[in-house]
Amino acid sequence: MPISAPAFLRRLPLAWALILLSLLLVCGAALPTAAQAQLQLKLGGAAAQGPSDTVVTPRVRAQLVALAPEGIAPGRPLALGLRIEHQPDWHTYWKNAGDSGLPTQLAWQLPAGLQAGEIAWPVPQQIRVGDMLNYGYEGTVLLPVPLQVAPDFAPGSDGGVDIRLHASWLVCRVECIPEEGNFLLRLPASAPQTLWSAAFETAHAQAPLALDTAQASASAPDGGERLQLRVAGLPQAAHGQTLALYPETADTLVHAAVLGQDWHQRWDGAVWTADVPLSPMRGEAPPQLPLVLGLPATGTDVAHAPPAQSWRVQATVQQPWQAAQLASVSPALAAALAANQQAAATLPAPPTPSASAATWLLAVLGGLVGGLLLNLMPCVFPVLAIKVMGFARHGTDTAAQRRHGLAYTAGVVLSFLALGGVLLGLRAAGEQLGWGFQLQSPAVVAALAALFTLIGLNLAGVFEFGHVLPSRVANLHARHPLGDAFLSGVVAVAIASPCTAPFMGASLGFAVGLPAVQALSVFAALGVGMALPYVLVSWVPALLRWLPRPGAWMDTFRRAMAFPMFATVIWLVWVIGQQTGIDGAATLLALLLCLAALAWTLTLRGRTRAVLALLVLALAGWLAHSLGRNLLDPTPVATATSARDTWQPWSPDAQTALLAAGRPVFVDYTAAWCVTCQVNKRTTLADAEVLADFARRNVALLRADWTRRDPAITQALAALGRNGVPVYVLLAPGQPPVVLTELLSRQEVHAALAQL
Repeated sequence: MPISAPAFLRRLPLAWALILLSLLLVCGAALPTAAQAQLQLKLGGAAAQGPSDTVVTPRVRAQLVALAPEGIAPGRPLALGLRIEHQPDWHTYWKNAGDSGLPTQLAWQLPAGLQAGEIAWPVPQQIRVGDMLNYGYEGTVLLPVPLQVAPDFAPGSDGGVDIRLHASWLVCRVECIPEEGNFLLRLPASAPQTLWSAAFETAHAQAPLALDTAQASASAPDGGERLQLRVAGLPQAAHGQTLALYPETADTLVHAAVLGQDWHQRWDGAVWTADVPLSPMRGEAPPQLPLVLGLPATGTDVAHAPPAQSWRVQATVQQPWQAAQLASVSPALAAALAANQQAAATLPAPPTPSASAATWLLAVLGGLVGGLLLNLMPCVFPVLAIKVMGFARHGTDTAAQRRHGLAYTAGVVLSFLALGGVLLGLRAAGEQLGWGFQLQSPAVVAALAALFTLIGLNLAGVFEFGHVLPSRVANLHARHPLGDAFLSGVVAVAIASPCTAPFMGASLGFAVGLPAVQALSVFAALGVGMALPYVLVSWVPALLRWLPRPGAWMDTFRRAMAFPMFATVIWLVWVIGQQTGIDGAATLLALLLCLAALAWTLTLRGRTRAVLALLVLALAGWLAHSLGRNLLDPTPVATATSARDTWQPWSPDAQTALLAAGRPVFVDYTAAWCVTCQVNKRTTLADAEVLADFARRNVALLRADWTRRDPAITQALAALGRNGVPVYVLLAPGQPPVVLTELLSRQEVHAALAQL
């Protein structure tokens, strides 16, 4: 008579899966939905927990600020502003961007009784790019907006005022990137808001002073190609000075005209005059032409800083110009184009582009092999306990083994399809994501740490699920054994998701560019590959002969498997520390301690169980309320502090500069939550001979840390045909990139370096 498996083995997969589902539902808000995806992209990897007063991207830091020196009430001054801090060499634009660019746009959602005015634009500097001239801001700028408070205004029931803003801006260096963000600023109506008073004063000083009494005119003699300007009534400080000219309307003047060559200015007594070229894209002449004249600060020019003083005038157009004759098509050509458009409308829609059959089959094969090798990755090892004990418990029941093997496979494959569907959906919504994206959320990492803590405590014998869960839930495995096996597959994928095995990187990088059906087939192949060893064992009884018969050894094996689970918890706490700092790691440890104490109290009986459980829950709630932000707020990314550091932080600019200087570059695309990355980092990439070989060949070492979301790294991975980490690439001037394998060996690195 065969010996039956211990009761705990029959409950483990179902109980673990239920706990995993509960934890992921709790932290589900941390994963971006399609509606949040664009905002997450604009945040440049910052962890966004709904709108706040600040949005950070790799290029700017934008913050919604307020000035209410007497609180918010009718008749009292109130101003809002968007404060933008630009990274070096990046800029955003003025109301008239110049030859290219777009102005920043603000869309307000204000409580009843508040009305926003127009942006009081500070005068910008003039930014010349090639043969174009733009008007924009570098460094830090505040775009202030005055508000009117109506007599019937009343704050919310809590005495607060919620200010919401959707802002969009174009930020440029040489390339331009459109960005946007949603902002929320909560202000107490009765309290003065003066923190940003100095910034508002500076912005007010940088805005042009309107000269309503100035006499300004603009004339285009004979409707020609040039405009003559005359301005009388400028302040004494401007007399005799060379002034900068800012037209507020686009496509009126030639912005890039060079003073002294293309246009001229002079003083006729107290009257400033100028002769400027009209734009070849000009439209009809308006009755009034708004202009800003700026006086540069002593020793500077408007190409490097905004003017120290500026004045706004309305020039009356006395002799209007003729609108430019833009290119047009002949009537015959217009008729032909209309006919072609009508004919095209009757044609069937073009088929969705897809990969060739051979290329797609190679991607599927790579996914199958990658999924198979995923079982050898270090982060998958903890799940081996579930699988080994699960096969052992069926004894000689071959039919049960096969059914459970297929159910497990279904759980694995459908979980991979679900992850692939979420990934593809978020990318379609504009998100820059890759494999393992869920572990870029500290909330998900904390949830997995809680899951592994409970699994470890259960395996160590601290508690039994049958004593904690209601009997109907604990005995579901008996009524639905195939569902139990299915959920085991779900747990296996959750544990395996941080890893990238050989062949996986290329297959996933290719898959995300395919139509949805073909892409999901690659994810399904990954699942089939991962489940394949267990399907073979369940369907080929001969492979089970090496397993001992169920018995007392299983309890020893169970308790031994608690230690890999606790090791995984240590790793996840370290990942949290990389994402949120030492305070985040300490907070997670405190909450895990409460979780362990709660699991222990639930094993007690009577009133003691209820009292202690409530005390532990109260303590955990207080910790979560007081310290929970430590788990969600990212810590600043550490950068190298010295040129002697072996590894330097990666950036597109650093990589480009090094290659332009003739140096080869080795880039390590890594993440703290990627176990394979950490193994390679501490073995091959820390090997003294490998580092000496890099130094001998003057190879610059850059490390691209993808622990938190970084669109620049995601784009660089996509350019290499990859969609997850680890990725190792050797770059040399004038040579194609050499992408090394995910399981990096010293021999492979030496061989790649030998080709330089």
